[in-house]
Amino acid sequence: MSVQPEVSLHTQYDKEKKQNTAIEVVESLLSSLEDEALFKEESRLSRGLKQRHIQMLTLVGVFGTGLFLSSGSTLYLTGNVGMFLSYFIVGILVGLNQLANIEISCLAPFTGAIVRQSEHFIDESYGFALGWIQVYSNVIPVELAATAVVMQYWSDLNPAVWLTVFMVIIVAFNSYSIGFYGEVEFVFGVLKLLLITGLILFCAIVDLGGAHNIDRIGFRYWKETPFKAKYLVGSLGKFLAWWKAANSTIYAFGGISVISLFGGETQNPRRAICTAGKRVFYRVFSLYMLTVFGLTLILSSEDAAIASPTGDATGSPFVIAIKRVGVKGLPSVVNALVLSSAFSAANLALVQSSRNLFALASKGQAPKIFLKTNKKGLPYYGVIISGIFMPLSYMSASSGSAEVFSWFQSITSANILVGWISISLAHIGMQRALRAQGFSRDDLPYKMPFAHVGAYILLLFFTLFLFTSGFPNFMKGGFVISSFFSCYFTIAFFVILFVAWKLFKRTNIISPQDVDLKSLFRQIEETPELPAQPLTGWKWLTLLWS
Repeated sequence: MSVQPEVSLHTQYDKEKKQNTAIEVVESLLSSLEDEALFKEESRLSRGLKQRHIQMLTLVGVFGTGLFLSSGSTLYLTGNVGMFLSYFIVGILVGLNQLANIEISCLAPFTGAIVRQSEHFIDESYGFALGWIQVYSNVIPVELAATAVVMQYWSDLNPAVWLTVFMVIIVAFNSYSIGFYGEVEFVFGVLKLLLITGLILFCAIVDLGGAHNIDRIGFRYWKETPFKAKYLVGSLGKFLAWWKAANSTIYAFGGISVISLFGGETQNPRRAICTAGKRVFYRVFSLYMLTVFGLTLILSSEDAAIASPTGDATGSPFVIAIKRVGVKGLPSVVNALVLSSAFSAANLALVQSSRNLFALASKGQAPKIFLKTNKKGLPYYGVIISGIFMPLSYMSASSGSAEVFSWFQSITSANILVGWISISLAHIGMQRALRAQGFSRDDLPYKMPFAHVGAYILLLFFTLFLFTSGFPNFMKGGFVISSFFSCYFTIAFFVILFVAWKLFKRTNIISPQDVDLKSLFRQIEETPELPAQPLTGWKWLTLLWS
Protein backbone atom coordinates (compact mmCIF):
# COMPACT_ATOMS: atom_id res chain seq x y z
CA MET A 1 0.00 0.00 0.00
CA SER A 2 2.91 2.38 0.66
CA VAL A 3 4.41 2.00 -2.83
CA GLN A 4 1.33 3.01 -4.81
CA PRO A 5 1.24 6.68 -3.79
CA GLU A 6 4.96 7.00 -4.57
CA VAL A 7 4.38 5.66 -8.09
CA SER A 8 1.48 8.08 -8.56
CA LEU A 9 3.59 11.00 -7.41
CA HIS A 10 6.39 10.07 -9.80
CA THR A 11 3.93 9.67 -12.66
CA GLN A 12 2.34 13.02 -11.92
CA TYR A 13 5.77 14.67 -11.71
CA ASP A 14 6.79 13.19 -15.10
CA LYS A 15 3.57 14.43 -16.71
CA GLU A 16 4.07 17.95 -15.32
CA LYS A 17 7.69 17.93 -16.49
CA LYS A 18 6.66 16.90 -20.01
CA GLN A 19 3.95 19.57 -20.05
CA ASN A 20 6.41 22.26 -18.91
CA THR A 21 8.92 21.10 -21.52
CA ALA A 22 6.24 21.24 -24.20
CA ILE A 23 5.25 24.74 -23.10
CA GLU A 24 8.88 25.85 -23.19
CA VAL A 25 9.29 24.41 -26.70
CA VAL A 26 6.16 26.20 -27.90
CA GLU A 27 7.29 29.47 -26.31
CA SER A 28 10.72 29.06 -27.89
CA LEU A 29 9.15 28.42 -31.30
CA LEU A 30 6.89 31.46 -30.92
CA SER A 31 9.88 33.60 -29.92
CA SER A 32 11.82 32.37 -32.94
CA LEU A 33 8.90 33.21 -35.20
CA GLU A 34 8.66 36.71 -33.68
CA ASP A 35 12.38 37.28 -34.20
CA GLU A 36 12.17 35.96 -37.76
CA ALA A 37 9.25 38.26 -38.53
CA LEU A 38 11.21 41.23 -37.21
CA PHE A 39 14.58 40.57 -38.84
CA LYS A 40 13.96 38.02 -41.61
CA GLU A 41 14.28 40.45 -44.54
CA GLU A 42 17.63 41.77 -43.26
CA SER A 43 19.26 38.48 -44.31
CA ARG A 44 18.71 39.38 -47.97
CA LEU A 45 21.23 42.20 -47.68
CA SER A 46 25.00 41.90 -47.60
CA ARG A 47 26.86 43.18 -44.55
CA GLY A 48 29.55 44.78 -46.68
CA LEU A 49 29.96 48.02 -44.73
CA LYS A 50 32.44 48.53 -41.92
CA GLN A 51 32.54 51.21 -39.27
CA ARG A 52 34.91 53.39 -41.32
CA HIS A 53 32.49 53.21 -44.25
CA ILE A 54 29.42 54.44 -42.40
CA GLN A 55 31.49 57.23 -40.82
CA MET A 56 32.64 58.46 -44.20
CA LEU A 57 29.18 58.02 -45.74
CA THR A 58 27.85 60.36 -43.08
CA LEU A 59 30.67 62.86 -43.55
CA VAL A 60 30.25 63.04 -47.32
CA GLY A 61 26.51 63.38 -46.83
CA VAL A 62 26.85 66.31 -44.43
CA PHE A 63 29.58 68.42 -46.03
CA GLY A 64 27.75 69.46 -49.16
CA THR A 65 26.15 72.39 -50.89
CA GLY A 66 24.44 73.56 -47.70
CA LEU A 67 27.79 74.86 -46.45
CA PHE A 68 29.68 75.65 -49.64
CA LEU A 69 26.94 77.19 -51.80
CA SER A 70 24.14 78.35 -49.49
CA SER A 71 26.09 79.75 -46.56
CA GLY A 72 26.60 83.07 -48.33
CA SER A 73 22.88 83.87 -48.19
CA THR A 74 22.86 82.88 -44.49
CA LEU A 75 25.75 85.25 -43.80
CA TYR A 76 24.07 88.11 -45.67
CA LEU A 77 20.75 87.51 -43.90
CA THR A 78 21.82 87.43 -40.26
CA GLY A 79 25.32 88.92 -39.95
CA ASN A 80 28.70 87.47 -39.03
CA VAL A 81 28.03 86.60 -35.38
CA GLY A 82 24.46 85.60 -36.23
CA MET A 83 25.67 83.05 -38.77
CA PHE A 84 28.15 81.55 -36.31
CA LEU A 85 25.45 81.26 -33.63
CA SER A 86 22.96 79.69 -36.04
CA TYR A 87 25.39 76.89 -36.89
CA PHE A 88 26.44 76.51 -33.25
CA ILE A 89 22.94 76.25 -31.76
CA VAL A 90 21.54 74.04 -34.52
CA GLY A 91 24.70 71.92 -34.21
CA ILE A 92 24.09 71.39 -30.48
CA LEU A 93 20.49 70.34 -31.18
CA VAL A 94 21.66 67.98 -33.91
CA GLY A 95 24.18 66.51 -31.45
CA LEU A 96 21.41 65.70 -28.97
CA ASN A 97 19.43 64.18 -31.81
CA GLN A 98 22.43 62.05 -32.71
CA LEU A 99 22.60 60.67 -29.18
CA ALA A 100 18.94 59.63 -29.29
CA ASN A 101 19.46 58.16 -32.76
CA ILE A 102 22.45 56.10 -31.57
CA GLU A 103 20.61 54.76 -28.53
CA ILE A 104 17.51 53.60 -30.38
CA SER A 105 19.43 52.34 -33.44
CA CYS A 106 21.75 50.18 -31.33
CA LEU A 107 18.67 48.52 -29.83
CA ALA A 108 16.90 48.21 -33.20
CA PRO A 109 19.50 48.27 -36.02
CA PHE A 110 17.03 47.92 -38.89
CA THR A 111 17.75 48.80 -42.50
CA GLY A 112 15.73 51.94 -43.09
CA ALA A 113 16.43 52.99 -39.50
CA ILE A 114 13.83 55.48 -38.29
CA VAL A 115 11.22 54.28 -40.80
CA ARG A 116 11.14 50.81 -39.20
CA GLN A 117 11.75 52.19 -35.72
CA SER A 118 8.75 54.54 -35.98
CA GLU A 119 6.53 51.64 -36.92
CA HIS A 120 7.91 49.56 -34.04
CA PHE A 121 7.62 52.18 -31.30
CA ILE A 122 4.88 54.61 -32.48
CA ASP A 123 2.35 53.38 -35.03
CA GLU A 124 2.31 51.42 -38.27
CA SER A 125 0.61 54.33 -40.05
CA TYR A 126 3.30 56.71 -38.83
CA GLY A 127 6.03 54.44 -40.20
CA PHE A 128 4.20 54.19 -43.52
CA ALA A 129 3.87 57.97 -43.86
CA LEU A 130 7.46 58.62 -42.79
CA GLY A 131 8.82 55.96 -45.12
CA TRP A 132 7.22 57.47 -48.19
CA ILE A 133 8.21 60.98 -47.08
CA GLN A 134 11.81 59.75 -46.88
CA VAL A 135 11.58 58.16 -50.32
CA TYR A 136 10.06 61.32 -51.76
CA SER A 137 12.76 63.42 -50.06
CA ASN A 138 15.61 61.38 -51.49
CA VAL A 139 14.29 61.14 -55.05
CA ILE A 140 14.22 64.95 -55.24
CA PRO A 141 17.60 65.45 -56.93
CA VAL A 142 18.65 68.56 -55.02
CA GLU A 143 22.34 67.64 -54.78
CA LEU A 144 22.43 66.32 -58.34
CA ALA A 145 21.05 69.68 -59.48
CA ALA A 146 23.89 71.33 -57.57
CA THR A 147 26.51 69.44 -59.61
CA ALA A 148 25.30 71.21 -62.74
CA VAL A 149 25.42 74.54 -60.91
CA VAL A 150 29.04 73.92 -59.90
CA MET A 151 30.13 72.75 -63.36
CA GLN A 152 29.11 76.12 -64.79
CA TYR A 153 32.22 77.53 -63.11
CA TRP A 154 34.47 75.72 -65.59
CA SER A 155 32.27 74.86 -68.56
CA ASP A 156 29.97 76.68 -70.96
CA LEU A 157 28.29 73.45 -71.99
CA ASN A 158 24.59 73.10 -71.32
CA PRO A 159 24.24 71.90 -67.71
CA ALA A 160 22.02 69.06 -68.97
CA VAL A 161 25.12 67.43 -70.47
CA TRP A 162 26.87 67.27 -67.11
CA LEU A 163 23.72 66.12 -65.36
CA THR A 164 23.49 63.19 -67.75
CA VAL A 165 27.14 62.25 -67.15
CA PHE A 166 26.72 62.33 -63.37
CA MET A 167 23.48 60.34 -63.52
CA VAL A 168 25.19 57.51 -65.39
CA ILE A 169 28.13 57.45 -62.96
CA ILE A 170 25.90 57.47 -59.86
CA VAL A 171 23.70 54.64 -61.14
CA ALA A 172 26.84 52.65 -62.05
CA PHE A 173 28.26 53.07 -58.53
CA ASN A 174 24.99 51.76 -57.07
CA SER A 175 24.68 48.74 -59.37
CA TYR A 176 27.30 46.37 -57.98
CA SER A 177 27.54 45.99 -54.20
CA ILE A 178 27.27 48.06 -51.05
CA GLY A 179 30.91 47.29 -50.25
CA PHE A 180 32.08 48.76 -53.56
CA TYR A 181 29.96 51.85 -52.98
CA GLY A 182 31.39 52.18 -49.45
CA GLU A 183 34.98 52.08 -50.72
CA VAL A 184 34.30 54.72 -53.40
CA GLU A 185 32.75 57.09 -50.88
CA PHE A 186 35.51 56.38 -48.37
CA VAL A 187 38.08 57.72 -50.85
CA PHE A 188 35.93 60.78 -51.58
CA GLY A 189 35.52 61.32 -47.84
CA VAL A 190 39.25 61.29 -47.11
CA LEU A 191 39.91 63.78 -49.93
CA LYS A 192 37.10 66.00 -48.66
CA LEU A 193 38.49 66.03 -45.12
CA LEU A 194 41.90 67.06 -46.43
CA LEU A 195 40.41 69.88 -48.53
CA ILE A 196 38.23 71.15 -45.66
CA THR A 197 41.28 71.19 -43.39
CA GLY A 198 43.13 73.22 -46.03
CA LEU A 199 40.20 75.64 -46.26
CA ILE A 200 40.25 76.18 -42.48
CA LEU A 201 43.98 76.90 -42.59
CA PHE A 202 43.45 79.34 -45.47
CA CYS A 203 40.86 81.29 -43.46
CA ALA A 204 43.22 81.46 -40.47
CA ILE A 205 46.14 82.67 -42.61
CA VAL A 206 44.06 85.39 -44.32
CA ASP A 207 42.50 86.59 -41.06
CA LEU A 208 45.88 86.89 -39.34
CA GLY A 209 47.35 88.95 -42.19
CA GLY A 210 49.23 86.22 -44.03
CA ALA A 211 47.90 87.31 -47.47
CA HIS A 212 50.22 89.75 -49.26
CA ASN A 213 47.56 92.30 -50.22
CA ILE A 214 45.25 92.18 -47.19
CA ASP A 215 45.85 93.62 -43.71
CA ARG A 216 45.19 91.66 -40.57
CA ILE A 217 41.40 91.36 -40.24
CA GLY A 218 40.97 89.84 -36.80
CA PHE A 219 37.38 90.26 -35.54
CA ARG A 220 36.70 93.37 -37.59
CA TYR A 221 33.62 92.00 -39.37
CA TRP A 222 32.23 90.55 -36.14
CA LYS A 223 32.34 94.06 -34.65
CA GLU A 224 30.99 95.85 -37.76
CA THR A 225 27.99 93.61 -38.54
CA PRO A 226 27.43 91.12 -35.71
CA PHE A 227 23.68 90.88 -36.41
CA LYS A 228 21.39 92.21 -39.12
CA ALA A 229 17.68 92.94 -39.02
CA LYS A 230 15.18 91.73 -41.61
CA TYR A 231 11.37 91.61 -41.86
CA LEU A 232 11.10 94.08 -38.91
CA VAL A 233 13.33 96.75 -37.37
CA GLY A 234 15.27 96.63 -34.12
CA SER A 235 16.00 93.62 -31.93
CA LEU A 236 12.93 91.71 -33.10
CA GLY A 237 14.05 92.10 -36.71
CA LYS A 238 17.48 90.77 -35.79
CA PHE A 239 15.93 87.78 -34.05
CA LEU A 240 13.65 87.01 -37.00
CA ALA A 241 16.62 87.19 -39.38
CA TRP A 242 18.57 84.83 -37.13
CA TRP A 243 15.62 82.43 -36.82
CA LYS A 244 15.25 82.26 -40.61
CA ALA A 245 19.01 81.68 -40.92
CA ALA A 246 18.84 78.89 -38.33
CA ASN A 247 16.10 77.25 -40.40
CA SER A 248 18.29 77.34 -43.49
CA THR A 249 21.18 75.87 -41.48
CA ILE A 250 19.17 72.69 -40.95
CA TYR A 251 19.79 71.71 -44.57
CA ALA A 252 23.55 71.83 -43.96
CA PHE A 253 23.32 69.20 -41.18
CA GLY A 254 20.84 66.99 -43.00
CA GLY A 255 22.94 63.90 -43.66
CA ILE A 256 24.20 63.29 -40.14
CA SER A 257 21.57 60.68 -39.21
CA VAL A 258 22.71 58.39 -42.06
CA ILE A 259 24.81 56.33 -39.61
CA SER A 260 21.76 54.26 -38.68
CA LEU A 261 20.35 53.75 -42.18
CA PHE A 262 22.52 50.74 -43.06
CA GLY A 263 21.85 48.59 -39.97
CA GLY A 264 21.25 45.47 -42.06
CA GLU A 265 24.33 46.06 -44.23
CA THR A 266 26.91 46.81 -41.54
CA GLN A 267 29.24 44.42 -39.76
CA ASN A 268 28.73 44.47 -35.97
CA PRO A 269 25.99 47.07 -36.44
CA ARG A 270 25.41 47.99 -32.79
CA ARG A 271 29.05 48.65 -32.02
CA ALA A 272 29.66 50.33 -35.39
CA ILE A 273 26.64 52.65 -35.07
CA CYS A 274 27.58 53.67 -31.53
CA THR A 275 31.25 54.37 -32.25
CA ALA A 276 30.68 55.96 -35.65
CA GLY A 277 27.77 58.05 -34.44
CA LYS A 278 29.75 59.70 -31.66
CA ARG A 279 32.89 60.24 -33.70
CA VAL A 280 30.97 61.58 -36.70
CA PHE A 281 29.19 64.20 -34.63
CA TYR A 282 32.39 65.40 -32.95
CA ARG A 283 34.11 65.71 -36.33
CA VAL A 284 31.18 67.26 -38.17
CA PHE A 285 30.51 69.77 -35.41
CA SER A 286 34.20 70.69 -35.01
CA LEU A 287 34.87 71.02 -38.74
CA TYR A 288 31.64 72.92 -39.36
CA MET A 289 32.28 75.40 -36.57
CA LEU A 290 35.90 75.97 -37.58
CA THR A 291 34.91 76.46 -41.23
CA VAL A 292 32.01 78.80 -40.45
CA PHE A 293 34.12 80.67 -37.90
CA GLY A 294 36.84 81.18 -40.49
CA LEU A 295 34.38 82.35 -43.14
CA THR A 296 32.74 84.89 -40.83
CA LEU A 297 36.19 86.30 -39.99
CA ILE A 298 37.35 86.91 -43.57
CA LEU A 299 34.10 87.90 -45.35
CA SER A 300 31.75 90.72 -44.40
CA SER A 301 28.01 90.14 -44.38
CA GLU A 302 27.75 93.47 -46.25
CA ASP A 303 29.82 92.19 -49.19
CA ALA A 304 28.02 93.05 -52.41
CA ALA A 305 28.88 89.69 -53.98
CA ILE A 306 26.89 87.67 -51.45
CA ALA A 307 24.11 90.26 -51.45
CA SER A 308 23.45 89.38 -55.11
CA PRO A 309 24.12 85.64 -55.54
CA THR A 310 24.80 84.48 -59.09
CA GLY A 311 23.10 81.10 -58.71
CA ASP A 312 26.26 79.24 -59.71
CA ALA A 313 29.57 78.29 -58.08
CA THR A 314 30.99 81.80 -58.49
CA GLY A 315 28.52 82.85 -55.79
CA SER A 316 30.07 80.51 -53.19
CA PRO A 317 31.19 82.69 -50.27
CA PHE A 318 34.48 80.78 -50.10
CA VAL A 319 35.20 81.45 -53.77
CA ILE A 320 34.35 85.13 -53.23
CA ALA A 321 36.71 85.35 -50.24
CA ILE A 322 39.53 83.63 -52.13
CA LYS A 323 39.12 85.96 -55.10
CA ARG A 324 39.44 88.91 -52.74
CA VAL A 325 42.82 87.56 -51.69
CA GLY A 326 43.87 86.92 -55.27
CA VAL A 327 45.21 83.37 -54.95
CA LYS A 328 45.12 81.91 -58.44
CA GLY A 329 43.89 78.37 -58.88
CA LEU A 330 42.48 78.07 -55.36
CA PRO A 331 38.88 78.88 -56.39
CA SER A 332 39.01 75.86 -58.71
CA VAL A 333 40.22 73.68 -55.83
CA VAL A 334 37.34 74.88 -53.65
CA ASN A 335 34.85 74.23 -56.41
CA ALA A 336 36.29 70.75 -56.87
CA LEU A 337 35.52 70.23 -53.18
CA VAL A 338 31.98 71.54 -53.69
CA LEU A 339 31.53 69.29 -56.73
CA SER A 340 32.72 66.17 -54.89
CA SER A 341 30.40 67.07 -52.00
CA ALA A 342 27.39 67.47 -54.28
CA PHE A 343 28.22 64.26 -56.17
CA SER A 344 28.63 62.20 -52.98
CA ALA A 345 25.41 63.57 -51.50
CA ALA A 346 23.53 62.79 -54.72
CA ASN A 347 25.02 59.30 -54.66
CA LEU A 348 23.92 58.86 -51.05
CA ALA A 349 20.38 60.03 -51.85
CA LEU A 350 19.99 57.18 -54.34
CA VAL A 351 21.18 54.69 -51.73
CA GLN A 352 18.83 56.12 -49.09
CA SER A 353 15.75 56.00 -51.29
CA SER A 354 16.41 52.38 -52.35
CA ARG A 355 16.92 51.29 -48.70
CA ASN A 356 13.79 53.09 -47.55
CA LEU A 357 11.84 51.29 -50.28
CA PHE A 358 13.34 48.03 -48.99
CA ALA A 359 12.24 48.92 -45.44
CA LEU A 360 8.70 49.70 -46.59
CA ALA A 361 8.47 46.53 -48.67
CA SER A 362 9.65 44.42 -45.72
CA LYS A 363 6.49 45.49 -43.86
CA GLY A 364 4.13 45.16 -46.81
CA GLN A 365 3.87 48.93 -47.31
CA ALA A 366 5.51 48.91 -50.74
CA PRO A 367 5.55 46.29 -53.52
CA LYS A 368 7.51 43.14 -52.62
CA ILE A 369 9.61 43.60 -55.73
CA PHE A 370 11.73 46.10 -53.78
CA LEU A 371 12.93 43.24 -51.56
CA LYS A 372 14.70 41.52 -54.45
CA THR A 373 18.48 41.71 -54.36
CA ASN A 374 21.27 40.73 -56.72
CA LYS A 375 24.01 38.21 -55.90
CA LYS A 376 25.85 40.91 -53.93
CA GLY A 377 22.84 41.64 -51.70
CA LEU A 378 21.95 44.92 -53.45
CA PRO A 379 18.21 45.86 -53.68
CA TYR A 380 18.46 46.71 -57.36
CA TYR A 381 14.79 47.42 -58.08
CA GLY A 382 14.90 50.21 -55.52
CA VAL A 383 17.96 51.62 -57.27
CA ILE A 384 16.20 51.48 -60.66
CA ILE A 385 13.04 53.22 -59.45
CA SER A 386 15.03 55.87 -57.60
CA GLY A 387 17.13 56.47 -60.69
CA ILE A 388 14.03 57.09 -62.80
CA PHE A 389 13.41 60.33 -60.88
CA MET A 390 16.91 61.69 -61.40
CA PRO A 391 15.97 63.49 -64.66
CA LEU A 392 13.98 65.94 -62.52
CA SER A 393 17.36 67.61 -62.05
CA TYR A 394 17.08 68.88 -65.65
CA MET A 395 14.85 71.60 -64.18
CA SER A 396 18.03 73.20 -62.86
CA ALA A 397 19.45 73.44 -66.36
CA SER A 398 17.16 76.38 -67.12
CA SER A 399 17.93 80.03 -66.58
CA GLY A 400 16.15 79.88 -63.22
CA SER A 401 18.48 77.23 -61.79
CA ALA A 402 19.13 79.18 -58.58
CA GLU A 403 15.40 79.41 -57.87
CA VAL A 404 14.86 75.71 -58.59
CA PHE A 405 17.75 74.81 -56.29
CA SER A 406 16.19 77.00 -53.57
CA TRP A 407 12.84 75.16 -53.95
CA PHE A 408 14.55 71.79 -53.68
CA GLN A 409 16.48 72.97 -50.62
CA SER A 410 13.38 74.20 -48.76
CA ILE A 411 11.49 70.96 -49.45
CA THR A 412 14.46 68.87 -48.33
CA SER A 413 14.86 70.90 -45.13
CA ALA A 414 11.22 70.21 -44.20
CA ASN A 415 11.74 66.49 -44.88
CA ILE A 416 14.86 66.48 -42.70
CA LEU A 417 12.93 68.05 -39.82
CA VAL A 418 10.18 65.45 -40.12
CA GLY A 419 12.84 62.73 -39.84
CA TRP A 420 14.46 64.35 -36.80
CA ILE A 421 11.08 64.80 -35.09
CA SER A 422 10.41 61.11 -35.73
CA ILE A 423 13.67 60.11 -34.03
CA SER A 424 12.55 62.05 -30.94
CA LEU A 425 9.07 60.50 -30.97
CA ALA A 426 10.43 56.98 -31.45
CA HIS A 427 12.94 57.47 -28.64
CA ILE A 428 10.19 58.73 -26.33
CA GLY A 429 8.14 55.67 -27.31
CA MET A 430 11.09 53.44 -26.48
CA GLN A 431 11.54 55.09 -23.06
CA ARG A 432 7.86 54.62 -22.21
CA ALA A 433 7.96 50.97 -23.31
CA LEU A 434 11.06 50.28 -21.20
CA ARG A 435 9.38 51.68 -18.08
CA ALA A 436 6.05 49.93 -18.72
CA GLN A 437 7.69 46.52 -19.21
CA GLY A 438 10.06 46.66 -16.26
CA PHE A 439 13.25 47.52 -18.16
CA SER A 440 15.50 50.53 -17.78
CA ARG A 441 17.91 52.37 -20.05
CA ASP A 442 20.71 50.47 -18.29
CA ASP A 443 19.46 47.36 -20.12
CA LEU A 444 20.15 48.95 -23.51
CA PRO A 445 23.22 47.73 -25.43
CA TYR A 446 24.55 51.31 -25.47
CA LYS A 447 23.36 54.14 -23.24
CA MET A 448 23.98 57.75 -24.31
CA PRO A 449 24.14 60.69 -21.88
CA PHE A 450 21.28 63.23 -22.06
CA ALA A 451 19.47 61.23 -24.76
CA HIS A 452 16.39 60.65 -22.58
CA VAL A 453 16.02 64.39 -21.84
CA GLY A 454 17.20 65.55 -25.25
CA ALA A 455 14.39 63.72 -27.05
CA TYR A 456 11.78 65.97 -25.42
CA ILE A 457 13.79 69.16 -26.00
CA LEU A 458 14.39 68.29 -29.63
CA LEU A 459 10.72 67.48 -30.22
CA LEU A 460 9.86 71.03 -29.14
CA PHE A 461 12.55 72.86 -31.13
CA PHE A 462 12.32 70.82 -34.33
CA THR A 463 8.52 71.16 -34.36
CA LEU A 464 8.90 74.94 -33.98
CA PHE A 465 11.44 75.01 -36.83
CA LEU A 466 9.14 72.96 -39.06
CA PHE A 467 6.01 75.08 -38.57
CA THR A 468 7.80 78.44 -38.68
CA SER A 469 10.11 77.74 -41.62
CA GLY A 470 7.90 79.77 -43.95
CA PHE A 471 6.95 82.56 -41.53
CA PRO A 472 7.88 85.38 -43.99
CA ASN A 473 4.88 84.27 -46.08
CA PHE A 474 2.57 85.36 -43.26
CA MET A 475 4.01 88.85 -42.99
CA LYS A 476 2.50 91.79 -44.82
CA GLY A 477 3.38 91.65 -48.50
CA GLY A 478 5.60 88.60 -48.02
CA PHE A 479 3.45 85.79 -49.42
CA VAL A 480 5.09 83.89 -52.30
CA ILE A 481 3.27 80.76 -53.47
CA SER A 482 6.45 78.84 -54.39
CA SER A 483 8.01 79.59 -51.00
CA PHE A 484 4.85 78.65 -49.10
CA PHE A 485 4.50 75.39 -51.05
CA SER A 486 8.13 74.33 -50.58
CA CYS A 487 8.00 75.03 -46.82
CA TYR A 488 4.68 73.36 -45.99
CA PHE A 489 3.94 70.75 -48.64
CA THR A 490 5.74 68.04 -46.63
CA ILE A 491 3.46 68.55 -43.61
CA ALA A 492 0.30 68.21 -45.71
CA PHE A 493 1.68 65.21 -47.59
CA PHE A 494 2.62 63.45 -44.32
CA VAL A 495 -0.86 63.99 -42.85
CA ILE A 496 -2.53 62.64 -46.02
CA LEU A 497 -0.35 59.50 -46.01
CA PHE A 498 -0.83 58.94 -42.28
CA VAL A 499 -4.63 59.29 -42.38
CA ALA A 500 -4.98 57.22 -45.56
CA TRP A 501 -3.05 54.23 -44.14
CA LYS A 502 -4.82 54.49 -40.78
CA LEU A 503 -8.21 54.39 -42.46
CA PHE A 504 -7.14 51.57 -44.76
CA LYS A 505 -5.47 49.37 -42.10
CA ARG A 506 -7.33 50.57 -38.99
CA THR A 507 -4.06 50.80 -37.07
CA ASN A 508 -3.71 52.04 -33.50
CA ILE A 509 -0.98 53.93 -31.72
CA ILE A 510 1.11 51.26 -29.99
CA SER A 511 0.76 51.29 -26.20
CA PRO A 512 3.98 51.01 -24.16
CA GLN A 513 2.97 47.54 -22.92
CA ASP A 514 2.54 46.23 -26.48
CA VAL A 515 5.88 47.34 -27.91
CA ASP A 516 7.90 44.23 -28.76
CA LEU A 517 11.04 44.75 -26.69
CA LYS A 518 11.65 41.06 -25.94
CA SER A 519 12.49 40.22 -29.55
CA LEU A 520 14.99 43.09 -29.68
CA PHE A 521 16.72 42.07 -26.45
CA ARG A 522 16.68 38.40 -27.50
CA GLN A 523 18.33 39.36 -30.80
CA ILE A 524 21.08 41.09 -28.83
CA GLU A 525 21.66 37.94 -26.76
CA GLU A 526 21.68 35.64 -29.80
CA THR A 527 24.01 37.82 -31.90
CA PRO A 528 26.70 39.04 -29.50
CA GLU A 529 29.29 41.45 -30.89
CA LEU A 530 32.95 41.29 -29.95
CA PRO A 531 34.40 44.47 -28.42
CA ALA A 532 36.59 46.64 -30.63
CA GLN A 533 40.29 45.79 -30.61
CA PRO A 534 42.41 48.38 -28.78
CA LEU A 535 44.49 50.61 -31.03
CA THR A 536 48.24 50.03 -30.86
CA GLY A 537 51.20 51.36 -32.78
CA TRP A 538 50.50 52.81 -36.21
CA LYS A 539 46.79 51.90 -35.92
CA TRP A 540 46.27 55.10 -33.91
CA LEU A 541 46.50 56.87 -37.27
CA THR A 542 43.21 55.24 -38.28
CA LEU A 543 41.44 57.68 -35.94
CA LEU A 544 41.90 60.23 -38.74
CA TRP A 545 39.35 58.38 -40.85
CA SER A 546 37.77 55.69 -38.62
